[in-house]
Amino acid sequence: MKSLFDVSSLECSKKITTTYSTSFSLAIKMLSPEIQDDIYAIYGFVRCADEIVDTFDEFNQELLLDEFEAEYEKALERKISLNPILNAFQKVVHQYQLQELVKPFMNSMRMDLTKKEYNSYAEYEEYIFGSADVVGLMCLKVFVKGDEEKYEELKASAMRLGSAFQKVNFLRDLKHDYESLGRVYFPGIDFESLSNEDKTKIINEINQDFEEAFKGILKLPIEAKFGVYTAYRYYKSLMKKISKTQPNEFLSKRIRVSNPLKLVILGKSYLRYQFNIIQA
Repeated sequence: MKSLFDVSSLECSKKITTTYSTSFSLAIKMLSPEIQDDIYAIYGFVRCADEIVDTFDEFNQELLLDEFEAEYEKALERKISLNPILNAFQKVVHQYQLQELVKPFMNSMRMDLTKKEYNSYAEYEEYIFGSADVVGLMCLKVFVKGDEEKYEELKASAMRLGSAFQKVNFLRDLKHDYESLGRVYFPGIDFESLSNEDKTKIINEINQDFEEAFKGILKLPIEAKFGVYTAYRYYKSLMKKISKTQPNEFLSKRIRVSNPLKLVILGKSYLRYQFNIIQA
């Protein structure tokens, strides 16, 4: 029976998630059990594509991405794949009609293969839309369980949350992206001579994203609200550390939140959620 293979496929997606991201793993566990599996399947897919373009530099990355996308298309058509990550993902794509969201995601992954600098805000927004906003929208489709009216109501906030997370990641991973991959995502910024003014401009942009995203978090279904709020609080804590980092330090270290602090964030988030005093 295929059901046994589907269970095994999902376990692979869970393993990818827990191996690559302790923060998102923690947040997913705070979701209602009935939607956790679908989010694991989404994360497993996007993480594999991201690893191809970011870390498999000793291989032919373009070929690997071509093959990965071709196998995804086959999985979508056949409703099965012997690649367990794709097998788990295609099921979610069909259930929630995510096809049109996957296309811009793969486009942004392709941009990472060749594009090193983003010289205009339009290019920057296009990349973020495909690499982050649509992932937030995929998750939102799961959260609202196919309710199109609710999806449209929360769509803008979900995109802003995806943007905020991605931009924080850009700052967190600046040293690696700049030195190892040669990428600069923020347009018009010279990170060799980053000024306080430049840093403040970026941080203000991210805080505006967070502000708009929070409005949507408050309206999320009960099954998703605590998990998304937990991820939101983690990234806000990371943003706080970034705000205190001097411009000349961004290229000398990776900024991170320690695992003990993540547990503190979880505890505080839980108390605020239980007492209905969720704060931005």
